[in-house]
Amino acid sequence: MTVEQMFLYATLLIGIAGLIVLLRLILGPTTSDRVVALDTLNTLVVAAMLLLGAYYERAIYIDIAIVYALLSYIGTLIIAKYLQGGLS
Repeated sequence: MTVEQMFLYATLLIGIAGLIVLLRLILGPTTSDRVVALDTLNTLVVAAMLLLGAYYERAIYIDIAIVYALLSYIGTLIIAKYLQGGLS
């Protein structure tokens, strides 16, 4: 198995997981399910950016993935606080 095949399989798995999570985001019965699905989707995007950075050997993708993960984490905290009624 070559490196290109491994990156292809990893990208395919992330894509399939992304579609499943997107389905949960759309069909989630509660708001909490949707928030968790959105956070999981953000994590998959970060993983895809890290794969791109490793495949193309560019450190800028990894830097962007770190910043995106930090902003995603802060966004999830704000949404959770809002759902508890703390941002009124």
